[in-house]
Parts: sequence; C-alpha cells; structure tokens
Amino acid sequence: MQQPPNYLLKQRSKLYHNFIFFAALLFYTNLNAQVKWINVNDRYTPLPNGMNVYTTIDSLDGKPFRAYYVKADLKNKTLTFTTDTTYKRRLTPAQFFKKNESPLLVVNSTFFSFATNQNLNIVIKNGQLVSYNIHSMAGKAADTLTYRHSLNGALGISKKRSADVAWIYTDSSKKFAYASQEIIESWKDSFSIRPFSDLMQNSPMALKKSSSAGVKKWKMQTAVGGGPVLVQNGAIKITNNEELKFTGKAINDMHPRTLMGYTKNNQLIIMVIEGRNPGIADGASLIQAAQLMIELGCKEALNLDGGGSSCMLINGKETIKPSDKGLERPVPAVFIIQEKVK
Repeated sequence: MQQPPNYLLKQRSKLYHNFIFFAALLFYTNLNAQVKWINVNDRYTPLPNGMNVYTTIDSLDGKPFRAYYVKADLKNKTLTFTTDTTYKRRLTPAQFFKKNESPLLVVNSTFFSFATNQNLNIVIKNGQLVSYNIHSMAGKAADTLTYRHSLNGALGISKKRSADVAWIYTDSSKKFAYASQEIIESWKDSFSIRPFSDLMQNSPMALKKSSSAGVKKWKMQTAVGGGPVLVQNGAIKITNNEELKFTGKAINDMHPRTLMGYTKNNQLIIMVIEGRNPGIADGASLIQAAQLMIELGCKEALNLDGGGSSCMLINGKETIKPSDKGLERPVPAVFIIQEKVK
C-alpha cells in the first residue's frame, strides 16, 4: 500500500495532537469545580500591604491536592520585583534567600541543564539580559543532522510595573529580547544557530507573518522564562507543542508545578503546586494548572520549571513540600519580591 505524502502525515499528526488536547480540555472543563483557598498571611508575617498568601488542601478533580499562591500588587511601589541567577553553579532557594538579604519571596523559575548548571531560558535583571533562551534542539535517530527551533514563553514586568506574557527570542549579540504576542510554530532545518536577523529573512511563513504583525523589542525591567504559555486573553491556550515542551499526551501528566500570571487589575499571581506525594498531593496537569490560574482571574499565565524544582519561600519559610525527598533542589535562577527599605 502506498504511503501518503509527508505533508499529509504531518497534517494527520497535528490533527491527532489537537484532538488529544481538546478532548482533555473538554474533560477537565466539565469536571473541574473551583478550588477553595484560605488566606494564611498569619503563617508568614510580617507581610506588607499589597501582598497576600493563600493555600488549599481541597481536592482537584477528586484527587488529593495541595498548593499555595501569592497575590502581589504590581503597582504597589513598596514592592520590588526582581530576579537573581548564578554562573556555572546552582543554589537552593534558601541560599538565594540568604544571598539577597532575606526578601519577602523567593521562587524557582527557569528550566536548566543538570550537566552544565546553565539556564535554558531568558532571565532579565534590572533591565539587563543575564540569561538567554536555548532555541535549537538537535534531532535524534533519522533526524540526527537536523535541528528544531522554537520560541519560548516568558513573563516580564516593565519599568511602569505592567506585566506581559509573550513568546521570546533572545540573541546574545542583541541588547534586548524580542517578543511575539502570537505563537509561532516551531520549525526544523539543518542550522544549529539562527541569528534573529537571519530568521527574519529565511524563516517559515508563520514567523514572517508574525514579524509583520509586530515582533518587537521586549523592554522589560524583570523577566523569567520557562514554558509553555498556559493562558492568553483569559482563556486556556497551552502552546506546549509549538514550544516543544511536554508535547502530545504529556500535557495530561500530573506533576509539581510552578506558575506565574497576572490579572487585569495588575495583581501578580505566583503559584506552587505540590506533587508526587501519594495520598496527600498528586500535582496537576498543564490543563488543570491553566484552569486554576483562570479561576484566580489571570489574563495571561505561564508554566515554569516544575517537578523537584518547585519551591516557594515566603519570609524564608517553605510552602509546599519539595518532591526531591522534601529537600530543596539547587537551581540557577529565581524570581524575587522584596520590600523597599523605608
């Protein structure tokens, strides 16, 4: 029997992945009831005005669930939103807490390489790019001589204290990152490195179209990257396949999670979800994570590194129990909230 052309095979594969996503989305949307959160500011005092802590041990779709989230007012000028990162080494969140003179909040952020301790995603600190996205992934097996390229999701906060979630391209030769407000399909070629200027001239039509619609300099004061993007315009829009993260059925896997998003009224939401703790906390899928952020009013939201990396400290105190035998995993970058000294 004659095989269909390659483009038909690719189309069938895309249709299959879309079917899996929407079937799972329909299932969780119908099943999910809003989780009940309680304020636990008294556990983490002292906290300034404009910052609140919530937790839940409510079940999630009938399974044991435990999570915490912080709501912080982006427009409150007594709060400073920043990042910290390391060079060729990793620190635990507790070590970052000590290094940064006891900030209000420390939470893990980027994905990283265990082999090199290198961040794999963008980090912006004080308006400066201090870490870059890895945009090229070497192919395997029959695709050994090819590379897959993608843009990655990130959340940034501008000097005016406005937040944005976008798909980011970074180039170490450029002062600023570049952002698209629309997802760009990943693509494959034989180049291991593609400068941004080269991409604009030779990339697939999807990228050229997005470029004409406005791939622009992303002038953020603070930013951390990860992926995939979970929420856009207040609706579930998970770009795991386009970002080449947790593709296919992995969208439904239950894990500890670290999430960030923001609401229309300029509230930053940072959530950590406990997982891999049988009978106490099963974790959450990406679809469940997106739904949780929408329930809290997020206009846009992003998934960050999870699993054993998920850890959030408030005034130096742990929230969820980390899944690496209860121990904090060393990471190369964190997001931080500080209170300005009066």
